[in-house]
Amino acid sequence: METKKELKILFGIVAIFAAAFFMPLQSIRFTTAIDATLDLAQWYAREHVVLCLLPAFFIAGVIAVFVSQSSVLKYFGANAKKWLSYTVAAVSGGILAVCSCTILPLFTSIYKRGAGLGPAVAFLYSGPAISVLSIILTARILGLEMGIARVIGAVLFSVVIGLAMAFIFRKEEKAKQEQQMNIIPAPENRPMWQTAFHFFTLVLILVFANLGAPASNDTGLWQTLFIYKWYVVGVLSVLLCGSLVWILKLKVVWVLLGAIITASSAILSNSFIPNGKLIPLVPMLVAITCLSVVLLLDKNNEENRDWLFSSWGFAKQIMPLLAVGVVTAGFLLGSTHDDTSLAGIIPNEWIQWAVGGNSLLSNFLASFTGAFMYFATLTEVPIIQGLLASGMGKGPALALLLAGPSLSLPSMLVINQVLGFKKTVVYVVLVIAMATVSGWVFGNLC
Repeated sequence: METKKELKILFGIVAIFAAAFFMPLQSIRFTTAIDATLDLAQWYAREHVVLCLLPAFFIAGVIAVFVSQSSVLKYFGANAKKWLSYTVAAVSGGILAVCSCTILPLFTSIYKRGAGLGPAVAFLYSGPAISVLSIILTARILGLEMGIARVIGAVLFSVVIGLAMAFIFRKEEKAKQEQQMNIIPAPENRPMWQTAFHFFTLVLILVFANLGAPASNDTGLWQTLFIYKWYVVGVLSVLLCGSLVWILKLKVVWVLLGAIITASSAILSNSFIPNGKLIPLVPMLVAITCLSVVLLLDKNNEENRDWLFSSWGFAKQIMPLLAVGVVTAGFLLGSTHDDTSLAGIIPNEWIQWAVGGNSLLSNFLASFTGAFMYFATLTEVPIIQGLLASGMGKGPALALLLAGPSLSLPSMLVINQVLGFKKTVVYVVLVIAMATVSGWVFGNLC
């Protein structure tokens, strides 16, 4: 019998028993935190898993299987020109316009394909931070100066943090650079434009399916896109079916049958599900299931099955960590979304009190809190609007905007598994430090 192993088991049992024994069930703060945890978990499952994460896993699978390593190395590799790699990383993030959890499978995929640490981190930060719609919403609701400060800060952050990470871990990057010099590019299985068409069709489906509602007084382009977004998704889905047949060479009958089943599920869900937010989840789940079955049954091209298995691999790696992170964040910091605001074990009043004024401490606390909280795409703007009304300073507000959307406790857990503990800590520290300083400077200027 191994004494150390048995002691660990004993201590684990004692800890679980003690937690259950001393659980403060009569405390309103504790029970509210439990409610917030369950509410955040349910909201996350409804709002993000089906429409955000599942499509993102398949997009990451495309990068891992269909995008050649030489293509990744050309734009993101350690030997790529810095101006090119960092520009592509920042622009890619702005185009994708996804939240911090959705960017994770894509980041994981390009990093494992050989992307340099600096460009990969720049891409990781820019994805959630440099969203056109979020910038516009920030400018309209929080003011033009806040919108301008956010876009400048986010663009600079993605590049500076990437360069800083590459410099700090330059020895490892040099070794990767030397290793990549000896890589012989494998021949492309198909023309690059075909892979690009397939990839961007999936990306656009992801973007439009998750397009959030603009401000209530917005009657322009974004409002029009939001009203007709599911029609756009329908057209893109037809293009995806074409891509599956003509590019991936899947059987027409199988793809057509999957399309009919998906369309039927959309009609039925629209007829029988009263909650409008839940209606799109059914056809999306059906479509993903049909696609998975078709790919699994394909015997003609092993690459298609690899796409499915690679997507499943990302799901296995990332989903459990995100689940743990969401539960922990909900318990500690509460659940705030739509018209719901439930406090966690840490009172919201403490946070509001801590981020008043424009001291370095208040900016740091805003950055730190934002880094661990989970913000869905665009939800950070109304949250900060409420905090500003409660006395939050403009500097801490910007600090929260720069740190919050790109980081969260769930994303940290995933990043740690991909980059390792040391790189993750450095990345988080850089984001918090730069957000703190930027907020402090902005608060003094405004």
